[in-house]
Amino acid sequence: MTHFPQTHPQHRAQRVQFGSTIPVVIKLGDGRSARAKLQTISETGGMLRLAGALEQGNLIEVAFEMESGAVRGMAEILEPTRKSKDGILQPFRFIALEDDDHRALHNALDSRVDKDFLGLRSSQWVAPKRQ
Repeated sequence: MTHFPQTHPQHRAQRVQFGSTIPVVIKLGDGRSARAKLQTISETGGMLRLAGALEQGNLIEVAFEMESGAVRGMAEILEPTRKSKDGILQPFRFIALEDDDHRALHNALDSRVDKDFLGLRSSQWVAPKRQ
C-alpha cells in the first residue's frame, strides 16, 4: 500500500537533524539526476543541501539510506529557504512512500528520537502509529 503523508496544522511532525552527512540521490522529472545531502527529515518531508536551487513545485524522486534501510519516495520541491556556505538549503515534502520506505523512515525517526531521549521510549513522546 502506498502512503500519502499529510501535514497536520495542529501537530507538527517530529523533525530530526543529522550531525553526519547523509547522501541523497534526486531524480528529476526530465530523467536527470542530482546529488544532495540530507539535513533534516520528518515523516512529511525534509531539508536538502544542494549545489543549486531546484524549481519550486518540481516533482522529484528522493532516495537515501538510513540505519533502518533505504528510503525512496516521491516528493515536491518547496521554496528554497536560504543559501549556506555549502550550497542552498531547500525543503521538500513527501507526496508518496511505499510500505517498506514508510516503515524504514518511521523506524529511523523512532530510533533517533529514542536516542535523543536517552533511552526513553519515543512512543511516550510522539503520536501513536496510524493504522
